[in-house]
Amino acid sequence: MTKPQTGLIGLGTMGAALALNIAEKGFPIAVWNRTTSVTHAFKADAGDLAVRITPTDSLADLVAAMAPPRAIILMVPAGPAVDDMLAALAPLLDKDDLVIDAGNANFHDTNRRSAASLPFRFMGIGVSGGEEGARHGPAIMAGGTAADWARMAPVFHAIAARTEDGTPCADQMGESGAGHFVKAVHNGIEYADMQMIAEVYGVMRDGLAMPAPQIAPVFAKWNQGTLKSYLVEISAAVAAATDPIGKGPLLDMIVDAAGQKGTGRWTAIEAQNLAAPIPVIEAAVMARNVSARRDERAKGQALYGPGPQTASFTLEDLEHALIAGKILCYAQGFAMMTAAAREFGWALDMPAIARVWRAGCIIRSAMLNDMATALATDPARNLMLAPFFADHLRRSLPSLRRVVSSGALNGHGLPALSGGLAWFDLMRTARGTANMIQGQRDFFGLHGFKRLDGLDAPHGPWART
Repeated sequence: MTKPQTGLIGLGTMGAALALNIAEKGFPIAVWNRTTSVTHAFKADAGDLAVRITPTDSLADLVAAMAPPRAIILMVPAGPAVDDMLAALAPLLDKDDLVIDAGNANFHDTNRRSAASLPFRFMGIGVSGGEEGARHGPAIMAGGTAADWARMAPVFHAIAARTEDGTPCADQMGESGAGHFVKAVHNGIEYADMQMIAEVYGVMRDGLAMPAPQIAPVFAKWNQGTLKSYLVEISAAVAAATDPIGKGPLLDMIVDAAGQKGTGRWTAIEAQNLAAPIPVIEAAVMARNVSARRDERAKGQALYGPGPQTASFTLEDLEHALIAGKILCYAQGFAMMTAAAREFGWALDMPAIARVWRAGCIIRSAMLNDMATALATDPARNLMLAPFFADHLRRSLPSLRRVVSSGALNGHGLPALSGGLAWFDLMRTARGTANMIQGQRDFFGLHGFKRLDGLDAPHGPWART
């Protein structure tokens, strides 16, 4: 076997899956893991793909086993571990070698590393799709120079998921940390999408008294229409699953405290820095934080009475509420990326981002085809103003209003759906209420304000002369 030019460090769940994907697509690969036994077990268990895998016992061995110019993919935990690995590789690599951080890095760290005086080339990529995606076809969002992307594109295109027309779901997003930023927004949308599905599930469970086996076919039916997506598909499967240990639905036995690795929180924090409103994503992050407070929630219910009450929701309203919420969530996410492109000088290609998300990633959805088309027509336009989605919203918003209002009256916490509706109503109101805020700010701090008639009177009569 010829010496590989591709290497991978970190044979955890994602790293091992990605290495097998690369080998399966015909690329020889050298691998190293901190635990040597893991490295050799990986090759031993690789079956027919083992002939393309070169296990190594040290970083020096990894570099020596590869032909220059080398491209080494890091699949190590985000944060200091990446910096430690870059420092360890520095004396071993040549200036034309390329190190690729494919973990869930904070894009600020990727910006910093891209600007550093490293003795080799560096790029960061976002990889979405979980273990299954890494093994059989993820969505890949790359940051870095055009030259480095061109060099790696044959590998990334080969291993990426493909849409129905055969287009690989891998593209360069922009320079430096652009790929990891787009991945962070992807993860924020993922949080929001999951939260809205959970809210609708809760309405069916607590508002309509539907057991999980009755909820499963509802999600399965919705997955045949406008809501067709990976997350709705697996929600049907989760609701249909039987507890393998006890009896009854497995969903009823799962503790209602959602975990998180922090990427959704990063998205919410960065949105504040960019002054980009993403209330659906922020609500989803908040709801995950609240879900962890099980003891406090139990005390709250004991103090204030029973939880959500049954109500007259309809399944059609719930479906359309979820459609509207999904459109509003994506509109906020793309608007945030537009703001980031201005702030960081990135030429983010919004239609290309929508196309990359069409397959392989967790938020893959049939709706993304139409989003890509709308963004191609006017990339800077908010999706809620695009004619195709405006028509969808006109049809779906009455249902969203009914679900949110009935939910509030009957004790159902629907933060993501409610946040989407509030944002929409603010965005469609030409004359808002911030004039009162400007008057207040001027009253207590003489911050000034502008007049609608354009006259020069920067302060109110309360100002001291």
